[in-house]
Amino acid sequence: MIWSKRKSGSGRFRTVQLVVLMGLLTAFASACGNGSASSQPAAGKAEETAAAANKPPSVLNYGYIGTNKLNFPGGAEGWGFYKGIIQEELKKYGITEVKLTAFPNGPDQSESLISGRLDLGSLGDTPALLARSTGAKTRAITQGATESIGYLIGKKGGPTSIADLKGKTVAIQKGSFMHRYIAGLVKEQNVPDVKFIHMLRADGEAALSRGEVDAMTNSAIFALKQIEQGYPLIDDATKHPNLIGTSITVVSEDYLKKFPGFQKVWNEARLKAYKDLVSKPDEYYQFLSQLNGFTPELNKKVSPISTIKDVNFTDDGVKLLEGTKQFLVDEKLAEKDFDLNQWILK
Repeated sequence: MIWSKRKSGSGRFRTVQLVVLMGLLTAFASACGNGSASSQPAAGKAEETAAAANKPPSVLNYGYIGTNKLNFPGGAEGWGFYKGIIQEELKKYGITEVKLTAFPNGPDQSESLISGRLDLGSLGDTPALLARSTGAKTRAITQGATESIGYLIGKKGGPTSIADLKGKTVAIQKGSFMHRYIAGLVKEQNVPDVKFIHMLRADGEAALSRGEVDAMTNSAIFALKQIEQGYPLIDDATKHPNLIGTSITVVSEDYLKKFPGFQKVWNEARLKAYKDLVSKPDEYYQFLSQLNGFTPELNKKVSPISTIKDVNFTDDGVKLLEGTKQFLVDEKLAEKDFDLNQWILK
């Protein structure tokens, strides 16, 4: 009897087991079916997330040197922005707005790039190299021009030769390609006791006119204006090919992480702008005239289209870069040396 009850209970237990098992199998099949159906949207969301992660920010922040009413730089970059050529190319990659910011000098622009306020910018090679020597996480992607000429202008009735600078005061834009020019010139000519003081261009021109400094460095078109006004030209970098500056476009490494391969996209857009520029020389010089207030004829003289490069780097340009970097390191103007080839991104 006891056995019979156990047998009856065992049968009921098996029945319950079977029911539970069937329920589990049904639930499992349902879960598998639901999982298979829902896996596609989940995968789709993952793909959308990945695509969004690889898409660059819609706004690109670009810096350049020099202020003007139009808020454009010169060169192929400026022409490309002015005509909208670069913007149209960048739209293909989801960049719908380009914000341009002008800076009075290279060191100020480098600071904005390092702090993240800019994504990229074009400036003189010296400030770009100096920033990199401090550990700035930038990459050089274009050397747009390789004939940046520094001029040394004296005050009226003041020094007229390099030797005359002994014991004199020269206004410079510290950290600029003109700083590299005058520092190299003084060393090359072995002129002692020359005092450099930092002044932006407008301040230097005013100080020179008042006789508060004995000389100043200036860039081509502004220097020519001073010469026309009777200020003596003491020297210029055309007489010292190793002291000629170049123009560099650098991009932050952080931005390159957001937009891998940006350097190729940028240089293709820039090349398209360059080709349009060379087909319209008169219009380009008129554009420069609007930027700086000088005549198209003077712009043609000091900023000829022939100085604009149609490739991102040339052997001669890189050689100038290497020479400038080595000078800055040797003179302890640069904080530390670095491998130029690891900085340049072609």
